[in-house]
Amino acid sequence: MTMQLAKRMSAVKASEIREILKVTMRPEVISFAGGLPAPELFPTAELSRLAAKLIAERGARALQYSTTEGDPALRAAIAERSNRKWGTALNPDEIMITTGSQQGLDLVGKLFLDEGDVVLCESPTYLGAISAWNVFRPRWVEVATDDEGMIPEALERALATTERVKLVYGIPNFQNPTGRSWSLVRRQQVLEILARHDVPFIDDNPYGEVRFEGHHLPGMQALVEAAGPVLTLGTFSKVLCPGLRIAWIAGPRALLEKLVILKQGADLHTSTLDQMLVAAYLEAEDLEANLAKINAAYRIRRDAMLGALEREMPAGVSWTRPQGGLFLWLVFPEGVDARALLKASLAHDVAFVPGGAFFPNGGHENTARLNFSNMPPHLIEEGIRRLARSLGGAARRAPAIEASSAAVC
Repeated sequence: MTMQLAKRMSAVKASEIREILKVTMRPEVISFAGGLPAPELFPTAELSRLAAKLIAERGARALQYSTTEGDPALRAAIAERSNRKWGTALNPDEIMITTGSQQGLDLVGKLFLDEGDVVLCESPTYLGAISAWNVFRPRWVEVATDDEGMIPEALERALATTERVKLVYGIPNFQNPTGRSWSLVRRQQVLEILARHDVPFIDDNPYGEVRFEGHHLPGMQALVEAAGPVLTLGTFSKVLCPGLRIAWIAGPRALLEKLVILKQGADLHTSTLDQMLVAAYLEAEDLEANLAKINAAYRIRRDAMLGALEREMPAGVSWTRPQGGLFLWLVFPEGVDARALLKASLAHDVAFVPGGAFFPNGGHENTARLNFSNMPPHLIEEGIRRLARSLGGAARRAPAIEASSAAVC
């Protein structure tokens, strides 16, 4: 090609997960790679009935352009649900509907980041955020992270010694890729530090309701004043279905007003039909019952993966034990290259995501992310056997690292 592209394109590359998923489309492959919900748990019958009713009775509105902020009934339902489940005090006008959380990340990047600005993040962090924000050519600073979250002293040090910090990004609930969650104390400490430095926190919360054990902790927005520097990204992709692409950003109105302008330039508004369909589902159906069904199924699948890892993995391999979410995190002995292991495992028709992709500054190639939500237990067990065989066979059992004490960074 002879045409000149924007300089920002030098920092953009294809998502490693998306490239792996192309391979896993083969039906014989047991895939632990994508973060895909189980399609057999989608409420297809209910959505089909509601969609037909919606178009028949309100088609003129459902098929028309709409406001950028989003459907009022849906925003009100999201606010009520957030306030009830996460202890927030949101109003509907503090919520904007987005086309998936990935659009939310893109808009946040447009709002805050200039070239050379600094993003502080967990180590490791979500690959989708890295991909969304690299187009703005920021500098990533990974903050030391343990199983309670970002380490406060490391965050304080990074803020004190780093210029042009624009935002701090984290996934406090069942993090992608590690599956770990932040403790209440750690959440409070991080927000107190950020308040002193006047730096916003981007709270990415797609997995918070997918909990198998323990109790929900307050949302990050519930731990600060209503005008506090927190933007929360939420989605129905994991608790309903991802194909509708219905998600949201919640935060102070002053920031939401600017995000609305940015979204107007991106897509005008998220699908009116899909928004109204989700609002209708929330009104007519029992999302809590559907979520309970999802969580029960995913707990069985997580347990199947943990049990298989204990039986099959050789000494020196460790892993997290998440209390919810879709993922767990493996650490192989030093010297194991997970990218080379992926090539070997694909020969056995099993796939995963090498963990190095989740570190924006590279390294940590002896790590891997495994998804357990999209495979039935018997295939999970077979897939772990194949993975262990690719690694060289199980010399002896290796104990799982509990989520409260694992050191995976």
